Amino acid sequence: MAQQAPVTNIKIVLGAMTIGVEGMKQTCVFGTEVAGEFLDTFQKHGHNEIDTARVYGEGTSEQVLGKLDLEKRGLIVSTKLSKTSKIGLPDGMLTTHRPEHLRQGLEVSLKALNLDKVDMFYLHAPDRTTPYEDTLRELNKMHQEGKFNRIGISNYMAWEVAQICEICNRNGWVKPSVYQGIYNAFHRGAEAELFPCLRKYGISFYEYNPLAGGYLTDRYQRGQTYFEPGTRFDPQNKKQSDAYNYRYWKDEYFDALDILRAAVKKHGISEAEAALRWCMHHSALKREHGDAVIIGASSSKQLEENLVNFEKGPLPDKVVEVFEQGWKTVKAVCVPYFR
Repeated sequence: MAQQAPVTNIKIVLGAMTIGVEGMKQTCVFGTEVAGEFLDTFQKHGHNEIDTARVYGEGTSEQVLGKLDLEKRGLIVSTKLSKTSKIGLPDGMLTTHRPEHLRQGLEVSLKALNLDKVDMFYLHAPDRTTPYEDTLRELNKMHQEGKFNRIGISNYMAWEVAQICEICNRNGWVKPSVYQGIYNAFHRGAEAELFPCLRKYGISFYEYNPLAGGYLTDRYQRGQTYFEPGTRFDPQNKKQSDAYNYRYWKDEYFDALDILRAAVKKHGISEAEAALRWCMHHSALKREHGDAVIIGASSSKQLEENLVNFEKGPLPDKVVEVFEQGWKTVKAVCVPYFR
């Protein structure tokens, strides 16, 4: 399909966690027809990179994407392997980053995606039970075999990133190109320690959670007890809602949100628009470092709104000041950027 050149200040990547089949947790973009329209919306704005994971929709995100002629569309796809990824192991056995699981996991993903290789293969979160040397040695072999173009890592501590890079440099192995991590205007813990480490080793940062799972929108209010099914705070998905409550459902965060809402209202800007424009123009992300923002959505309409907001210019100074004030308000209770 014909595409315009992207006009955003920072690269945009489509997060495919919501793509899958009905009935799976976190999915709300169901089936190939709706998902195809979703991709059309994304590509219409000039973007071409998709981020999925074996764990998304219990594998159905990859399966649906695999039916959408990704290569013909000119899309670049990355996927991830985590301990809860379903790769055909016996019930009750967790996936590790041991060599055999890396290979098995990637092969399962490639088959589902209907691809011979992916752009980037991520370690979704640290497996601290497997020596990093064993994991990195095997990833280097798989890279040499042409299974993927780049290695990605996600949710690691800064010192682990440095250790991984030093192991790779010492052995002449391909090292990670991208770190995918949590980051937004009210979750900036990565700036002080992680970002300098990434810059030293030439690793790009791909931001996830730019809207704090919907917290940086008009959706949530202090004292709220009802949550829309399928959202990040929906108690029906206890594991996910517990994680998001732990991150954001705190008085300090609502104090910061109250101040933000008052400021953006004066300028006729929504909370979501302000948060996304902050990522583009006022965050620590830099185009010259290859950084990116990963954005998902529950519908093509919502995705279109997000993409349009990314294309807008810098925020008024007063709104930027309020974001700084908000970060100071929540900083002491902000959870770690790593797992």
